[in-house]
Amino acid sequence: MAPVKLFVYDLSNGMAKSLSFQLTGKQIDGIWHTSVVVFGKEVYFGPYNAGPGIQITAPGKSHHGRPLKIEDMGETMLDEETFMEYINEVQEIYTGEKYHLLDFNCNSFTNDCVGFLTGGSIPNWIKDLPSDFLSTPFGASLRPTIDNMFRRPVAPAVGAPAPAPVTTPLASASTAATLTSPVQFSTNLSSFHSILSSHKAVVAFFTSDTCAPCRMISPVFRQLAEEKAGDSIAFVEVNGSVGFSASISQEFRISATPTFLFFLNGTKTNELKGVNAPELRTQVELLLFDAFPPHPHTKLDLPGIRSISLQPILYNQSLNIDAALKKLISFVEAVPVTSLHDKGNLKSTLSEMVSPFLKRIDGSAKGKEAASHLQPNLLPLWSSLTNSLLLVLPADELFPLVDMWRVAVLDDRVATWLSLATSRNDGSDITRSIFTKVQNLQQNSGAGEVPRNLLLTSLKLATNCFAHGLLARHVLTPSLVDGFSPRQTITSILIPSLLHQDAVTRTAAASLAFNVAASIQKPLLEDQRSKKPNTLAVPDDDGDWIVELVSAISEALAKEETNEDTVHRLTASLAFLVHLSPFYSETIHPLLQVLQVKDTLLSKLVPGGCGEKGIVKKEARIVIEETSSLC
Repeated sequence: MAPVKLFVYDLSNGMAKSLSFQLTGKQIDGIWHTSVVVFGKEVYFGPYNAGPGIQITAPGKSHHGRPLKIEDMGETMLDEETFMEYINEVQEIYTGEKYHLLDFNCNSFTNDCVGFLTGGSIPNWIKDLPSDFLSTPFGASLRPTIDNMFRRPVAPAVGAPAPAPVTTPLASASTAATLTSPVQFSTNLSSFHSILSSHKAVVAFFTSDTCAPCRMISPVFRQLAEEKAGDSIAFVEVNGSVGFSASISQEFRISATPTFLFFLNGTKTNELKGVNAPELRTQVELLLFDAFPPHPHTKLDLPGIRSISLQPILYNQSLNIDAALKKLISFVEAVPVTSLHDKGNLKSTLSEMVSPFLKRIDGSAKGKEAASHLQPNLLPLWSSLTNSLLLVLPADELFPLVDMWRVAVLDDRVATWLSLATSRNDGSDITRSIFTKVQNLQQNSGAGEVPRNLLLTSLKLATNCFAHGLLARHVLTPSLVDGFSPRQTITSILIPSLLHQDAVTRTAAASLAFNVAASIQKPLLEDQRSKKPNTLAVPDDDGDWIVELVSAISEALAKEETNEDTVHRLTASLAFLVHLSPFYSETIHPLLQVLQVKDTLLSKLVPGGCGEKGIVKKEARIVIEETSSLC
């Protein structure tokens, strides 16, 4: 028996792990390229302009260099001759022109190969790489680099020539017709079972080279794949004339083509024979309805909740830059020289670089100063300066500095630079520095003991981070970066602030809660409004986090008896966390009932529940009534 190895390469060279969440809202550890190593050969598939898409070289000698990981796929009982016969068969499908970066790529091929060799499949963390990462602007910017890597000519290893190109109807299909079609191909029974096990819903199209009716219905099948395929939905073509696909037909007793089989959770639910496009569409819709029933909230009449703007609440009030600078410099002057050595450079950076820049973006600059130019070294210098002051200034003297950043993050250039701080790993992640400072003060002394001016400006800074999508995702990154979780830090500041004794601070905390909740609601709404079924995957730890937020906001609502705006923002936040939530039935709704949140909300509408008259604003009353109906 021969060992089978899987060589794994990260085409992003670590960029995905560092930047994926900020840029896409998902944590992805790599853009994986894989190849199969067996019988002393490394075999892989890519979009090559000349020759076949399947390439063979000596292990580790491809243009991808050394693999990042090597996974053990077990052993094969097949001999080398049988394997090479298989490769010659499947090259009719795996041609370079059919390569699709998201839907028909190197991992599709290696999964097929591993299935043929061992009966297994490649790891899920490779196979289920979310395609929406490469659909983002950042992913799109990576695509030319990745494709160029693949298109470099590769010399075959001595004694292992690549199979010669084969001209077939499949191989000669136009690139335009195949590059956009998210149809998977299966050439052996193991790979087919792998697809069934890794997708909730599967539509399988059994065809053959000599089937004229198959060519008639094929465009309809591909169009349905375009419209419906996703992470949990697979459209699979099984060509009985290619590879070892006949074994699939035998297991499922396919006696004629075209035949369509429909699978739910790996179990066959229906079968359709012949060319019947309307019935094919109907069966696909029924399958997807059973697999992904719509959220129960979609049937409810909730015009008030659905009309709430998802635009973030922002604290964009002008800052008296000169006054803030004067106050900050006076604090700096009072610091002993032994603690802050280079006061001169620090003050000149603040006065000659930071202050003019803030005036330009704040709109208070005049004449030549109004030109919005960002000096290349400004942000690194200001970040370094900020880190120094966070260490030496007393907590109650930090608020002018934080307020300056509150204004700065509203500028797209600043927000983008801050959102990419993780990739620089140079201490320039100022949101991390500031929020960690406040978190540590809270943990050491309690929320009530954090200087009000510092807590308030920090809450406003955090709220303004949501003005820019990249920065919002950066501050809500759930994964630990060097032992640091931005989302955990923001949450630990937010929750006690919702119960702060100061009303203005509570309102600022409610504003931050709204922006966080709106960022959660937005993808749920987009998914619900799309033509595809609700297949949005939400990590389980997101459920724990959302439950924590729901509990905190519910408690804050129960205790808020004076400020109508705060109640309105808290209720809108709660509505966003509850509405369309994938955790609603199992965890959130039972929690709301235990906490008696419905009674809490309705109590705000009566005299004395919030102020002397209760909630007065019509739009606030509507949102409260609708949210209570979900509790």
